[in-house]
Amino acid sequence: MKKLLAILLVCAMAFALVAACAQDAPAPVADPTPAADEPTPTPDAPPPPEEPAELPEVPDVPEGLDLSGLRVALVTHGPPGVSEVFDGSFNEGAWNGIVQFLEDHGLDTTIGDGQLAFFQAHESEDDARVAAMGMAIEWGAQVIVLPGFHFISSSYMAATQFPDTMFIAIDFAPSNPDDPDAPTPPNVVSIIYAEEQPGFLAGYAVVMEGMRELGFMGGAAVPAVIRFGHGFVQGAEHAARELGLSPGEVTVLYNYLGAFGPDPRVATMAGSWFAGGTEVIFVAGGRAWVSVFPEAEHAGAWAVGVDVDQVADSPAVITSAMKALALTVHDMITAFVADEFPGGTNFLFDASVDRVGLPMGTSRFSNFTQAQYDSVFADLVSGAVVVNNDISIAVTDLPLDIVDVIMIVD
Repeated sequence: MKKLLAILLVCAMAFALVAACAQDAPAPVADPTPAADEPTPTPDAPPPPEEPAELPEVPDVPEGLDLSGLRVALVTHGPPGVSEVFDGSFNEGAWNGIVQFLEDHGLDTTIGDGQLAFFQAHESEDDARVAAMGMAIEWGAQVIVLPGFHFISSSYMAATQFPDTMFIAIDFAPSNPDDPDAPTPPNVVSIIYAEEQPGFLAGYAVVMEGMRELGFMGGAAVPAVIRFGHGFVQGAEHAARELGLSPGEVTVLYNYLGAFGPDPRVATMAGSWFAGGTEVIFVAGGRAWVSVFPEAEHAGAWAVGVDVDQVADSPAVITSAMKALALTVHDMITAFVADEFPGGTNFLFDASVDRVGLPMGTSRFSNFTQAQYDSVFADLVSGAVVVNNDISIAVTDLPLDIVDVIMIVD
């Protein structure tokens, strides 16, 4: 049976059925000319909860509980021949939560033959994504982790088709394609992060550090990425006001790349930005960091990582705008095995529950201090500072008095 499961896993990873991130061939790098508007957010995702849900109390795993039969899978998508799980960012952050739980309980972390597996496929239709989840269930998964907005509709479809399987939805709330007002299914827990807050903290930190020429590269104009970018700009504005800077003294080049992977076009664009004086680029684009970090190193400039602490990936990473992905997945699996899975709930995790922030212990700041970070973080928690998270407006329509945003259009 183990051999059969291993074969199924290999087939799933090699020929599976989920959406490709690949885009059409990119256009040449455009000159930095302003655009009237940024791209319309896509897909049409349900908005996050208006108020943070109370952080669920994580139960203890019952002593002596037999976990030898536990199977947890992560389902993602991507082009053939590329593992989107180990992206050094968003997907891998969720995957690490599964690994950490199993390691904490002395369980088998052998991929496929052990108690975890991933299934990745290459078609964009919801039916294909549901089929990939079905393959995970055939493998034995009782819990499936779904990272990313691509699963908005397919997660709802799979949850109703497989009611005995628990789903952890990261960065989105499931939506019934036939009834958008339908509640989240009872076997799905949805985790949405207030990305505008870690984005804000990153923008605030680099301006307080002394930088004035900033850049933002987002993978695509999707809700989480937009919130990261809008927060980054607002953080830069907040710091500029505190420092008493003059209008136009801080500039942010701003672009949506159209993909979440490495691309020579992205490297060329990053290199041109750095050559033009950009001091730091915040890369909120999955594996796009592979194209940007080396350019920052070459230019003697800086980069801001995303989702997880990426300081180990490059000496050019000054900090990272983080979401507690691994901790969240770990906690939800713990709740499942303790028979307290909070299905049917949509959580919004923000600074008030300490699930977003910067990794100050590993960041490479010379001027920005822990005390400054603690102060502005406390302002986010208390509500003294509120970051606009309205993704329906363009970044250029945010209330900015000092920061100039220049949209780069391809």
